[in-house]
Amino acid sequence: MNLILLFQNDFIDSSTNRVRLLDRRKEHILNVYRSKKGDRLRLGIWNGMLGFGTVTDVNHNYVELEIELTEPPPAPLPLTLILALPRPKSLKKCLEIATCMGIKRIFIIESWRVEKSYWTNPVLKEENLNSHIILGLEQAKDTVPPKVEVRKFFKRFVEDEISAIIEGTTALVGHPYAKAR
Repeated sequence: MNLILLFQNDFIDSSTNRVRLLDRRKEHILNVYRSKKGDRLRLGIWNGMLGFGTVTDVNHNYVELEIELTEPPPAPLPLTLILALPRPKSLKKCLEIATCMGIKRIFIIESWRVEKSYWTNPVLKEENLNSHIILGLEQAKDTVPPKVEVRKFFKRFVEDEISAIIEGTTALVGHPYAKAR
């Protein structure tokens, strides 16, 4: 975790710049950073600014920080990832890595080799996708999540959408059975 990612519900109240962390971020601050009162930590708010937080209170139940957000998030890369739905365990890793790389638009699509049961896996629920996106953002020191779009119909996606997505860009295809030209 290179950045502590904050959310609106972390704020003690809406009129203050103080946050209280009770979850895995608290554990990371206590056990990995080994922070104590007065330490400054790199942080950012979900889909917002970056800055620093000063530890104002620390104990086994929570960590409180006073935050100062002064920097914009990194500029997005001009990349779009179109990914055939992999095994659920691999999808988690793909989302984390793509987010960490700065990709801001991800399409998860059907292909003839995709196992049909993968489409009903809970990993495709928005809250589960976001949990892996959060890990990638924390690693990348970014706060702006990618937009993840799921398309279950390959032919419709290729015929109706892909030309608009790749227009004016260099489109590359990675295929395991492709031959070099």
